[in-house]
Amino acid sequence: MTGKKLQIAIYWGAGCGGCDVAVLDTNEFILDVAALADIRLWPIAVDGKYKDVEAMRDGELDLCLFNGAVRNSENEHIAKLLRKKSKLMVAFGSCAHMGGIPGLANLATRDEIFARAYLDNPSIEHGNKTLPQVETKVAAGTLRIPTFYKRVYKLNDVVDVDYYVPGCPPAPAQIKAVILAIVGGALPAKGSVVGASDRAVCDDCKREKKEKKIARFKRPWEMIQDPAKCLMDQGILCVGAATRSGCGVRCPNTGQGCRGCYGPLPGVVDHGTKIVSAISSIIDSKDPEEIAKIIQGIPDIIAIAYRFGFPASLLQRKIQR
Repeated sequence: MTGKKLQIAIYWGAGCGGCDVAVLDTNEFILDVAALADIRLWPIAVDGKYKDVEAMRDGELDLCLFNGAVRNSENEHIAKLLRKKSKLMVAFGSCAHMGGIPGLANLATRDEIFARAYLDNPSIEHGNKTLPQVETKVAAGTLRIPTFYKRVYKLNDVVDVDYYVPGCPPAPAQIKAVILAIVGGALPAKGSVVGASDRAVCDDCKREKKEKKIARFKRPWEMIQDPAKCLMDQGILCVGAATRSGCGVRCPNTGQGCRGCYGPLPGVVDHGTKIVSAISSIIDSKDPEEIAKIIQGIPDIIAIAYRFGFPASLLQRKIQR
């Protein structure tokens, strides 16, 4: 790429926007990005329009960092458009990589989501029967909004993805490494998880581990924890044993258990199953009733095991009839 500025697009699909903020969290490096690249589309920061992307030649963009899952028809349309216009498509962050937090919506049907949001919501006027429609006639013409799909998709369900950058959000150092690798042409094999490690979070965690069996799971606020000891040994849920490292062990270093946002280790088929296996291995009981009681101390096992990867799991979604 020497002598030629990269042409970049950054897009925000179904997500919280934290991945966009993470790019800014690279601090002064963002000035290097400006020197290395022209940002042709970045809805939160650059006034590019969809029509500008449509007018580009196929492959005109060197790189697209697509963050967020695919929840509706607009997300899918822009994903396909940017794939066509980009040499490299990167699933940037947990939502694009695995479905992310929005992917937990796959535990409910579209009708259930609409009922909760628009009909049975305490903040909605009692008796409301209005639901969003794709097309609505008004005096000025016809209003159109995206179609809300029956499920959430990860990015590679919709388009071909070249690389994956995990994290909720990706760590700033990871973002720097990815951009510099592209600038320098030092790219790994297609399909690689970039800027992260093949080790587990536990392998990089400095806390002392004794693989202690526990009889009760605790929330962090329920105890004064020992900052030198493994969180799981103290009964605080941490899924670092089943999760790819590369984040800098950010959560355990602050006294919170790893949430699993960097996804499964290489070769793991289902991240949630691996997490459940890790959790069950430390329960100090062989009595079914006592085990059931201990498990009740976990507030929501699905949200623990599949917090960031339900659409990428073997389960994927609730069947809709």
